[in-house]
Amino acid sequence: MKVPKRLQPLVDDGMVDEVLYQLMSGKEAQVYVVRCGDQARCAKVFKESQKRSFKQAVEYQEGRKVRNTRRARAMSKKTRYGQKEQEDAWLNAEVDALYRLAAAGVRVPEPFGFVDGVLLMELVTDDDGKAAPRLDDVMFTPEQALEYHDMIIGEVVRMLSAGLIHGDLSEFNVLVEPEGPVIIDLPQAVNASGNNNAGRMLERDVDNMRRYFGKYAPELLITDYGKEIWALYESGDLHPDTELTGCFEHDTQSADVDELMAVIEAAKEEESERQERMRDDEDDDGLR
Repeated sequence: MKVPKRLQPLVDDGMVDEVLYQLMSGKEAQVYVVRCGDQARCAKVFKESQKRSFKQAVEYQEGRKVRNTRRARAMSKKTRYGQKEQEDAWLNAEVDALYRLAAAGVRVPEPFGFVDGVLLMELVTDDDGKAAPRLDDVMFTPEQALEYHDMIIGEVVRMLSAGLIHGDLSEFNVLVEPEGPVIIDLPQAVNASGNNNAGRMLERDVDNMRRYFGKYAPELLITDYGKEIWALYESGDLHPDTELTGCFEHDTQSADVDELMAVIEAAKEEESERQERMRDDEDDDGLR
């Protein structure tokens, strides 16, 4: 096929020998199957920001570190340069997550490079060497659903043990290869220790898997792996080989309303005193 404009630099540099066909087109990117030597690989071409529908929500970006202070300052502003730096940081997040998770033993596509908004990575295949189907395209028996759910929960635990949460995990971004599930689409990967929304996102990811596999194995619908995993993580007891039960004992103790109101009143009084001191300081400055 004709080489797409965004892939031409990779062809010119010898990273890609031939563009074979377009695999998919989504809200974030277009994916092509390309030939690199004697290997078939994927080239994920991220769409320009104004052409994408996925929002770079603040809740996903919270906690991400920017090493370069100049870049960090620029990203905090709304200038054209700042917006470009923010866009580059968003795109690089998936590349960084892939390398980090692959090193931690999480089954993700192996990355081979990132050039001008194009991510070159492993083509995940089925038994026939064709592009592997998504989870949503596969039918399961109850036994297979339980087994596959267990494998994906294991991947979620390994991801969290490596400090990351997918943030948008569903049946649409898990591929099915002969050996098991492969997690894909990670531009919104969340820093577990630096994001105030991390626990909620982890539970949402796990709940999405519970609901999907619960269609085939209804007994999964009463499990609570998300809260169990997060509680273990917060207590420092979560490891890649942690055995889970799927159960979580919810705190049924009633809140002490009187104690809570006392804390609120104390905070109000402290703030009132602070405001009064500020007014006194302003009056003293006016007398000088």
